Amino acid sequence: MPDAMTLLNSKLAKEFNGRFKARPERRHTVLEGESADWQEIVAAGYLAAKYNKTEGVVNDIRYLGRVQPVRLPELNDDALEGAAPDVLVVGGGVVGCAIARELTRWKLDVLLIEKECDVALHASSRNDGEVHPGLDLHKGSQKYIYNMRGNEMYDQICADLQVPFERPGQWLAFPGKIPMIALRLTKLYWNYLGIPCKVLHRAQAPRRLAGLHPNLKHLLAFPTAGAVCPYGLTIAYAENAIQNGARVSLQTACLSIEVKDGQVVSVKTNRGTIRPKIVVNAAGTFADNIAAMADDRFFSIHPRRGTNSILDKKATNLISRVHVASMMAGGNKINTHAAHSKGGGIILTAHRNLLIGPDAVETPDKEDFSTTPESIATVFNKQARTSDVLNRGQIITYFTGVRAPTYEEKFVIRWGLYTKNIIHAAGIQSPGLTAAPAIGETIARWAAERLSAAPNEQFDPVRPAIVHAAQLPERERNRLIEENPDYGVIFCRCEQISKGEIVAALHRPLPCDSVDGVKRRVRAGMGRCQGGFCGPQVAQTIAEELHIPLSQVRKSGPGSEIVYGSIKEAPPPDSSPVPPLSPASCIPTSGKEALV
Repeated sequence: MPDAMTLLNSKLAKEFNGRFKARPERRHTVLEGESADWQEIVAAGYLAAKYNKTEGVVNDIRYLGRVQPVRLPELNDDALEGAAPDVLVVGGGVVGCAIARELTRWKLDVLLIEKECDVALHASSRNDGEVHPGLDLHKGSQKYIYNMRGNEMYDQICADLQVPFERPGQWLAFPGKIPMIALRLTKLYWNYLGIPCKVLHRAQAPRRLAGLHPNLKHLLAFPTAGAVCPYGLTIAYAENAIQNGARVSLQTACLSIEVKDGQVVSVKTNRGTIRPKIVVNAAGTFADNIAAMADDRFFSIHPRRGTNSILDKKATNLISRVHVASMMAGGNKINTHAAHSKGGGIILTAHRNLLIGPDAVETPDKEDFSTTPESIATVFNKQARTSDVLNRGQIITYFTGVRAPTYEEKFVIRWGLYTKNIIHAAGIQSPGLTAAPAIGETIARWAAERLSAAPNEQFDPVRPAIVHAAQLPERERNRLIEENPDYGVIFCRCEQISKGEIVAALHRPLPCDSVDGVKRRVRAGMGRCQGGFCGPQVAQTIAEELHIPLSQVRKSGPGSEIVYGSIKEAPPPDSSPVPPLSPASCIPTSGKEALV
């Protein structure tokens, strides 16, 4: 019998005509070769993972096509020079922020660094917000364990962090040719997984599912599925971490890591060199890059793009408020990437919009957030088999996120394989949002145990949220407006967001200084007009509250300034910049970025 490496190389030679080879390195496997076809490189990685018997697969096949360079902050200073935290968390997504918050339950010096201008700017703001019941997970796997524990934690976590959360359930719908007896038999499997399930005939379904396609006759209902705002949760985690003593440094990129004798000694950033006792790698699609810097790379991330469309709230009424719906048609789960993706669905978000998607497209670019007509069409065509009352004319916006799977399609949650003081939270794709609370809890405990840290008796789990005036009872709302008239001035008509909420968003523990930052915190600009009405007012408020010229107000990160000055007057050649003008004279009424 050939050994595993010989067998793997024979499979690679047969499938790819000898252009790719595998070799052992320490305790993992490395793929080598070159190709101009990214899909071929991904296929080789999956093949290696299938036959691999080592700790992991590192796919070093060189891609001959064009890849976008990593976006790095322009900021360079020494603000973090000499910092020596007990734990350095690299990555400000929902997992990184959950870890940072859970670490503050212990007497530890915690620092989180994030290369973007805000937390939750990658996958954690670019997903559907579903809290999964765990339907397609293998019992005993890390995904299963962390998903089930995380799902259980959501009610308390969201209550503490004051983040909207509900459990509308997940529904799988089947055509009439699938007999009810077959669906009832599946309950044995769901019981084995520990997932509550009900089998219903169409006539027994709640009225909110009235918009299902007429061909769908039977339903499986999973009541533990939930809906949360993923970026809202991430921001709340970060704010609570700061409340409890953690530091969050934005626009801070990990550039290199010094390792000596199997230990991380220092981490070089664009803001100085940090000397942590433990490093937590929660860098999303860049987790394998961080692992390589730390001399602990034994896995590869292959980015997978997914596009979602958000529909006008009127569409929610058209299908009678379908809650979380991950449907099946023709007897097969609607899927976009064989066994490697959960496919798409129709989902009612935590903010009552319908979300359609996502698809799944392999990409060599870790920051490929491009959205294509083909992706949108693919998703809508699939979901037409679930509900025939939806159409692309109901879209108010769309977005693309990039998942971070390994070739093994497994979470990598463990201490380093070769480097002793690094913990990986890598390979986090769906159900990563659901698993995040449990991942944070576990990794914080590991770090505290390694450092013999005592519990933090001053830890406060409660993070006060920004008050949403429109959701208050009338008497409370009137009292709030009497105390602060700004809460009676509605800026965002679509979402009923007041000036008071926008001002509050600018003075939170985690810095917020952009139009998109306000949008993520209070939803100003999230409605049908997408900021066309409130955008100028939000920008002007940012300028006033932060005492900066309107021309310095950004849509998002550095370089996204919305205006450059007035179209009615220009500054004299030798004078200082024109002072802030009224938003109506400076910002296009569409609310979009433009030069004036």
